Order: sequence, then structure tokens, then C-alpha cells
Amino acid sequence: MSADRRRILRTTAQLAALTAAGPLLAACGQEAATAGGTAAAAGSGPPHPHASPGTPTVLTPNRIPSATPSSTPGGSASGSPPALPPLAASTPPEVVTGPRDRPQIALTFHGQGDPKLATALLEAAEQHGAQVTVLVVGSWLDQQPQMARRILDGGHELGNHTLSHLDISSMSGDQAYAEIAGCADRLRTLTGSIGRWFRPSAAQYATAEVKAQARRAGYEHCLSYDLDPRDYADPGAEVVQRRILGGIKPGSIVALHMGHQGTVDALPAVLEALQQRGLRAVTASQLCS
Repeated sequence: MSADRRRILRTTAQLAALTAAGPLLAACGQEAATAGGTAAAAGSGPPHPHASPGTPTVLTPNRIPSATPSSTPGGSASGSPPALPPLAASTPPEVVTGPRDRPQIALTFHGQGDPKLATALLEAAEQHGAQVTVLVVGSWLDQQPQMARRILDGGHELGNHTLSHLDISSMSGDQAYAEIAGCADRLRTLTGSIGRWFRPSAAQYATAEVKAQARRAGYEHCLSYDLDPRDYADPGAEVVQRRILGGIKPGSIVALHMGHQGTVDALPAVLEALQQRGLRAVTASQLCS
């Protein structure tokens, strides 16, 4: 058999093999797409701000979507974490209030919900020269990774509010650690830092076990609060405003929530009233520095 004849037969055999493999390759691609869609559907939909207890599921860090650095004016597009002011030596392991002798307060937000409402809230704060602290839920960052840089680029502070926002006080030590470390992994991947503060989910105060697991995950300080206007119940902007202004005092740390229209609507009037009282809204780190 000539060399040309052998080359023709070999090419024919290769074409036949590729043709036969085509349906199989297409079927594998469809199976992968179906599996990916099922996984996405299973993880869709943020939990309620006060979700009931359950068993946490830790997603692997390599499934965390990357975020494009924001080009917000005045923000950093480098992706490097911002420098935090040093805390006062007297800062306790769990902070409930800041110093009462300085005209500063901290507005802290549960980071979850509609990103449009979250962005509107940040914009309202920035328009009034206020800086806030956002304790994010890790599963929200999986869905809205761009919000991490948006918060930092607005001059605000990021902290950890667990991966799934379950009842952390009822968990075993290892479960609690997985919830804290899971959110920390997402913060580190998206911003280069795990943040300074951890706030327990579904609880005002951290138990001794939760504090221990927070330290294990890299958090020396838990962030509590002394004023809760219960905006998560959607009582309306006027009620939220009245509850905040009726209870706030120098050093107060206020617990609020993103993703609620009433909170967004109340914020401008709250900030204007604080300015009239000579109180400045700063980050939790600034409050405790």
C-alpha cells in the first residue's frame, strides 16, 4: 500500500471517530450545565434577616465569584484593603457602645438584601458625609460580590456577620467556626482582608463559645450594639426615624439592616437630625479608636 493511500485511510478513520464522539460531548456539556443550574437554584434567595436555626453549609472558596474593583469617585480601584485606625487599648473583646464623651455614633448594617436598596442607602450616607459599618452575610457576597468593593470604596467599613445567618448561639463550636470562617474567606477573596469586626447572627451578644470561635477565625473583637430600632420588621420610615432619634446618644452603636425601603427612606432625616445635634456618624473602628 502506498504512503498516500495509508494517509487517506488514517484521516478517514479520525473523522469518523470525531463524528461518533460529537453526541457524547454534547451530552456531557448539557449534563454539566444542568448540574450548574441546579446548584445555583439551590443557593438562590437570601435568608430572612432573622432566619431560624439550621445546619450551616460551607461553600468552598474557589466558588466565590470575583468582583470588579469599583470606579466610584474617591474610591480605590486597586483592590487593596483600606488601612484601619488602631483601636484604643481599652477596647473590650465585645464592643456594645463607644465612648460617651465624644460626639460620635456608629450606624451598623446587616449586609444583605436587594443590592439596589443597599446602594441607595450607601449613597444617602455619602451625601450626608456619613460613614457606616456593614456586617455582611457571606452568602450575600456570593450573589452580589461587587458590593464588597462598593462599600469600601465609599469610605465605609466591612465586617463579618457569618456565612448563612443562622442561629449561631445554638451551634457546636465547629459549626460556629465554619460559619465565621466561611464569611471571612469571602471577605479575604474579594477585598484582601477579613475585616476587623465579627457580629453573631440572630443574637445581640456573642456567647463565650462564639467568641472563642471568632478568635480562632481571626477576630479579636465582636461588635454588638445598644440601640435596635427593629427596622427589619418594616414599621415604616417615620417609626424607624423616631426610634433611632429617641434613643441615640454619644457613643451609640445602632443595629440596622440593608434591603429595607423604610430604612433607606429614614436615613436622610436621621443624618440631618444627628448633624443638628452635633453627632457625627463614623465607622465602628473610628468610634473605638
